Amino acid sequence: MATRKQVSGWLATVLVACSLPALHAAEIVPIEMTGSHSRSVLGSTVVPYKEVTLAAQIPGVVKQVAGGVGTALQQGAVVFQVDDTQLTAKRNAVLAQIQIAQSGVQNAQAQYNRELVSPRSKDVGAMPGFGMPAMFDMMAVRPFANSMLGSYDSKAGRQADLANTASGVSQAQGGLQQAMSQLQEIDSALRDASAYAPFEGIIMEKMVEVGDTVQPGQPLVKFGYVKYKRLQADVPSGLVGNLSKDMVVAARIDGSVQTSVRVAEIYPIADPARHTVTVKFDVPVEVTAAPGMYAEIYLPEGKAGDSQIMTIPATALMKGTSLPSLLVVKADNTSELRLVRLGADQGNGKVEVVSGLNAGERVIDQPPAGVVSGWMPPVAAAPAPAAAPAK
Repeated sequence: MATRKQVSGWLATVLVACSLPALHAAEIVPIEMTGSHSRSVLGSTVVPYKEVTLAAQIPGVVKQVAGGVGTALQQGAVVFQVDDTQLTAKRNAVLAQIQIAQSGVQNAQAQYNRELVSPRSKDVGAMPGFGMPAMFDMMAVRPFANSMLGSYDSKAGRQADLANTASGVSQAQGGLQQAMSQLQEIDSALRDASAYAPFEGIIMEKMVEVGDTVQPGQPLVKFGYVKYKRLQADVPSGLVGNLSKDMVVAARIDGSVQTSVRVAEIYPIADPARHTVTVKFDVPVEVTAAPGMYAEIYLPEGKAGDSQIMTIPATALMKGTSLPSLLVVKADNTSELRLVRLGADQGNGKVEVVSGLNAGERVIDQPPAGVVSGWMPPVAAAPAPAAAPAK
């Protein structure tokens, strides 16, 4: 049976063994040189993939609106319609003018054909006395005038009659073309009386109600394609050079949804007043977001490999100190307590050291609380063989 003294010895051995892992957890690690991962946080807004503003093209009273905000419409569906009663009446009047012009063209063409086949200058039936005076004039007087006097040219008269009837045909055709043009103008205005969805989407904003009087150019409805969404941000011109198309950056939407977005479009010009460039980022389809939501985008402050920074494990910082401090290993295998200035968190348990260290130095990771300058991690000794229990 074990004595009280032996039990006390075992307990001491157990306590020492339990404390060894905490001591042996401390180790000497070198300072790492890595590329900077500093990031800037920019505010942005969720926007539709495509968005258009539909405005009135003709004056009038709004007769129909497809629905309220959020109404889904297919491509080609009517979004709103302006009353077209007056245009319809004008169209009917123009149709009547077209019929009149068509009749005039037919009459002028008939007169031209008649002059071409049966010239009026040779029509003897129109003269009195069974045409005897006309026959005498045509057989005796006109040939005598043509040959002897030279004061009359029957061919020139016939050409003048043909030209006169041909001019009548041209004028009638011009009147018909003018009426047809008026019809096309009215049909175009009738099409403009209704606005059609240019693509599949939803009504994002409605600025008009049925019965409102509108004027040309007045915006009425904002329509957007929201199956795919984007983030739109005004990026300072100093950070735009760190971005490239199809580059993936981190983002947080509505303060809770963590995701990655892809650079889709970088505007080629900057805002001269704010010195910013508009950049759009594609949002993954599976991310739930609504247009107008606030989002944060994390942009790199430098290109990869542009600058090297010193990083250490965050666990190397001394515990219980008011200022960030480290135990730096010197050449004689002793430690030195040194104050450092920290930079941005680099992720993966690493933190940037701005000043206080030099490249190539080593620090003690996970130092126990309460240690001072000069302390070094103990060397792990080989475990002693277990003593046989006393009988």
